[in-house]
Formats: sequence, structure tokens, C-alpha cells
Amino acid sequence: MKEYTTEFIRNVALVGHGSSGKTMMAESFLHFSGAITRMGKVEDGSTASDFDDEEIRRSLSLYTSVLPVEHKKTKINILDAPGYTDFVGEVISALSVSDSALVLVDSLAGVEVGTEIAWRYCDQFNLPRAVVINKMDRDNANLKKVMTSLEEFSATRLIRVQIPWGERGDFKGIIDLMSNKAYEGDGKTAVEIPAEYADAAEEARAELIEAAAEGDDALLEKYFEGEELSDAEIASGLKKVFLSGDYVPVFVSATGNEMGVGPLLDALVSLMPSPAERPAVIAQGAGGDEEIVASNTAPLAAYVWKTTADPFVGKQTFFRIYSGSIAGDSRVWNQNKETEERFGSVNIPRGKEQIGVKVVHAGDIANVPKLSETATGDTFCTEGHPLTLAVPEYPTGLFRVAIVPKTQADAAKISPTLTRLCEEDMTLDWYNEKATRQTILKGMGNQHIDVAIRRADTKLQVGLETIEPRIPYREGITRKATASYRHKKQSGGSGQFGEVHMTIENYPDDDFELTWDVFGGSISNSYEPAIRKGIASVMKDGAIAGYPMQNIKVSIFDGKEHPVDSKPVAFESAARGAFKMAVKDAGPVLYEPIMKARITVPDANMGDVIGDLNTRRGRMQGTDAERGQTTVIADVPLAEMLRYTSQLRSITGGRGYFEMAFDRYEVVPSHVADGVIAAAQSEEEEE
Repeated sequence: MKEYTTEFIRNVALVGHGSSGKTMMAESFLHFSGAITRMGKVEDGSTASDFDDEEIRRSLSLYTSVLPVEHKKTKINILDAPGYTDFVGEVISALSVSDSALVLVDSLAGVEVGTEIAWRYCDQFNLPRAVVINKMDRDNANLKKVMTSLEEFSATRLIRVQIPWGERGDFKGIIDLMSNKAYEGDGKTAVEIPAEYADAAEEARAELIEAAAEGDDALLEKYFEGEELSDAEIASGLKKVFLSGDYVPVFVSATGNEMGVGPLLDALVSLMPSPAERPAVIAQGAGGDEEIVASNTAPLAAYVWKTTADPFVGKQTFFRIYSGSIAGDSRVWNQNKETEERFGSVNIPRGKEQIGVKVVHAGDIANVPKLSETATGDTFCTEGHPLTLAVPEYPTGLFRVAIVPKTQADAAKISPTLTRLCEEDMTLDWYNEKATRQTILKGMGNQHIDVAIRRADTKLQVGLETIEPRIPYREGITRKATASYRHKKQSGGSGQFGEVHMTIENYPDDDFELTWDVFGGSISNSYEPAIRKGIASVMKDGAIAGYPMQNIKVSIFDGKEHPVDSKPVAFESAARGAFKMAVKDAGPVLYEPIMKARITVPDANMGDVIGDLNTRRGRMQGTDAERGQTTVIADVPLAEMLRYTSQLRSITGGRGYFEMAFDRYEVVPSHVADGVIAAAQSEEEEE
């Protein structure tokens, strides 16, 4: 592959609902341009895009693939992103380094959940986008219905750039309104528009010309004076209204069968912006914010948007250069890690294929193997001109599982393995939950977690299993209580003796406080650390259900010691016994974590969602409404939200999403607490 400079590069993300045909569209682009000799199939696992073993096994895109297509002296970096909701992190990564997006829509289904998600993130990144109504050769394709659903959904005006030549089984190709020509099959050859479509094409072309004229005052004046606009003027005007976000162009195709491919690639070259035509990116420099422009002569700024681990080819680091250029066999500065990285070869990825190049220019996407320190989200620059590019905001994974090793050998590798997985996927996160002593992995859903666990096994050779996480309850008391306990042990030789009297009470100001209120020297002050240790051990393991205790103040006010047999270990045991007895009389309770949840759903589903929250002991705090969607704000116990990701999708047909964060601890209702305590006691008896 030859080198392409900035103005001849297009970075286009393929996004949309699962099964809308993104992977096969990318495959048809490659075949049409001669990059591959035959079309692969998703079901056979033979596409250039879905090359990972897990993608082939599931017949599903799980990761974003980079597929450069050379067309009309331009390199179009196609980023084929997954459509399934669990892998939205890959969609965000792809859009964050793209300059435009193609949103694929099924010719029967119209706007679906994946369409809405992709659209929302295009808005977030302020990306110009075009719609492709795909699979026009389906038996039940319905263009009119799909256009209606798009018009109802999009706040931006739609403008048809192509209309279908036939529909369903009679779909022959496309009629391109910009060139005013018809293209049969893959679209390599232009013909005159068939007579039966002339009127429809003329009407649609008039709308297109009017929209294009809005992009330029000179064109608008020419249009109003009744002068005819040339194809070049139409293309120029249309590009301006497209880039300004005034219109969303609409194309039609059946690229799975290679129909409409050529004109669509032509449109990507003529309409989609080069990196130089996008607004400047802001980076954090040594002296504050700096504007980054796509130029080889500007200081180097490259963003690492994806890293992958593979036992055979090693670590691969994917980056996009926003300014400057990178050559093979060079050194670059990783500003985030404050270390120098040595580049060997730099490659242009095409699926799993690596095409070596000497120089990667501003605006291009490439990868480099075997970097030691670099992780996703890092910025490459020069040490003398430090720059940091912003990391896009990723949704927090709210689907939790507890991780356990398959073998003892795997146990030692859990932490580095989970860290590696989370470095590769920004929507994964893990932590150790002290209250339950479990390792928790958070992701976007069950399938997302399952893919991560299988990746740990196949790519990192670490066997992990998942179980349902325990809720990090806490234990506490509600009233004051006093107790004493004598620990006495005689087994030949020196014995053990210690007696402790204590009062405990609820203490909201801190988790634990111990006061020494012994008068007259009945216990030596030197035993205070042992007594403190005994109490702390009970607080750590809990007195009623095995959960840590909190908000307790202890006063040691009396006791007894023996001149020979008293030892620290005796007073530690006595303190444990006295504390447990005091807790029993102090109205012990369980506290549970309460989450502040914001649940965004279509208006039609609001009643069902609120009803469901009521069954989860949720307490409504308010609602916000905006453009057909309502955000329900509620306080809900974490215990009721463990599998809410799946349940919300079920209630809303996948259109609902939520975020939640820890808010506070509250006393567990007695009927719920009884079940938790009984389960804990049963578990203890089994052990």
C-alpha cells in the first residue's frame, strides 16, 4: 500500500444496529477495490473484519476492525464497529478517531436500538454522518416505512442522495442523484436513468439541488435565478451542508450482494471530510490548551485508541495521528507514562493483515507491535513538546460478577490479567470488595463479561470463572449495651487469664473509636492494644452475618488481670467475647448500599419502569423529560440492581439505559435482613 497524505485520507466509522450489514459492507468495499479476491461470509467466519476466534465462534462483531480501502487515489479507513449493545465501548473508540460516520439501517426494521445508540454518540463527538438504508434486496424491504421512521427520529433534515432502482427481489442497483445516472449491480458502469424512474429521480434531484444550494451563498443566488448547477457545484454545496450538520445524506444499497458499492465509495471520497477539514482538536500542552491541526509539519500528537494482546503476535497498539508524522524505527514520547517508546515497524492494519509502511502521515490510523508501557488512552508526542489528548468518556459498566480462579496457578494471575483486560477495554473495570473479600469485574452486560473471561483464557492463558457477587452489607448497632467476659484457660504450666468489661454504642461520626475509661488500675494500660485487636477482629468479620461492622464506639471501663497468667492473647480473647455479647444486646442491624440511579427510557416505557422499580424497593426522586425520553431518578438498594442491565433491556426492548452511583448506607428492612442472616449462618455451618 502506498503512503497517503492528509488530504487523501478519510476515516469513516460503520455503525448501527447488529445485523444491519456493516461487516459485509466493509467486505464488499474491499472486494470492489481489489484488496481481496473473493467475498467472505460472516456465517463462514471468512470476512476480513471478523477475524478473531471468538467473533468467528459467535458469528458476531465484538471488536472494531480497521479496513483501509483504496478508491480514486484516496485511502478510506473503514472502522467496522460492533452493533451489539454490550460492546458500545468499541463504538465509542471507533467514533472518537473517525472524521465521519455511516449509520447503517436495515431496509425492513428502520430505526432500531443500535441506530439510536450510534446516533447519540455521533452527536456526542459532533460527527457528520450519512445514513445507508441497506439490504434493499430483501423480500420484505420497505423504503417508505424506513424513511418515515428516520424522519421521525432525526432532529436533522434528511436528504436523499440516491434512490433505489427497483426494490425487494427486483432491486437492480441505485439511481445516483448527484450524477443523475443509474448504476446497475456493483455500480462500476453508469447508464441513463430508466424512463419509469425519470420523474421520481427528477423530483428527488430537485430537492437535493435545493439543499446543496443552501451550503453556499453564490450557489443559492444562482439557484434562485434559475440557473442550472453543475455536478461539481452540487457536490461542493452538499458537502458544505453535510459538514455543517444541516443535512444527513441518505443512500441505498444491498452491499451484502455487492449492489450499489461503487457509487457509495465515490460518495465517501467526495462527501466525507479529510482530517484537515475537521475542526481542530484541543490538547493539553505544557502551557495550557493547544489547538492541534492535521499537518505533517505540526508537533506530533497521536492518540492510542485500542490495544490488543495476542499470544502469537504479541501486543498491538493502534493509534491515530492528529498532527505530525511517525516513521518506522523511531522513538516517540508517551506523555501519560512519561517514558520513551521505541517503534520498530509501523503498520497499516487491514483486519488481521499488517501492511508495513515507512511513514504514517497526519490524520492516518496505524499500529505498532510490542510496545512495553503504552495503554489505551495514552498520547504519543515529542518529549520537547509534551501534549495530552483527551480520552473520550465511556459509560460505566454496571453488570457485576465476582471472579474466582479455576486453579491455584490462576489465582496468582488474577490481578495482572484483569488489569490487562481493562486496559484493552475502557468499559471494563475491576476492584477488590473488602466487605465480601471478592474480586469484582464490571462490564456492560452478560455477553460482554463472557467475552472478557474467554479472552483471558484464550489470549492470556488464565482460567477464570464467574459467580454472582455478594452484596457489601455492613453491620451496626442501634442502642447502648454493656457486657463483660472472662477468658480463663489452664492446660498445665502457665495459663491464660483476662477479664474485660465494656460499653458499646452507635457512633455516627466515625467507623470505630475506643476509649480507655479504666480507673484504679484494675487492668494494666499495656493490654489496650490487645483489647483493641480483639474488637477489631470481630468488627472485620461481623457479629451477626459475617459483614464488617461500622459506627461503633467502645468504652473499656473495668476488668481483672492475674499477676502470672494474664497475657495480651488472653485479653484479646476476652475483648472478642465481651464485644460479641454486647452486640447481641445493642439491637444489631444490617446496613445495605443505596444507589442513586438515573434510568433513561422512551416515554412509552416509563410506567413499566416505575412499576418495576417499586418491586425493587426503589424510591422515586423525580423525572426529567426530553424529546420522547424520560429519565427516572430513584434511590434503589444495590441488592435489587445486580442484573438490572438485562432486565431494563427486556422492559424497554433494549432502548433504555441507566447509570448509578453509590449514595449512602441504610438499615435493611427486617424481613430482608432475616433472609441475609439466615443465609450467612447456613453458609457458616456448611464450612
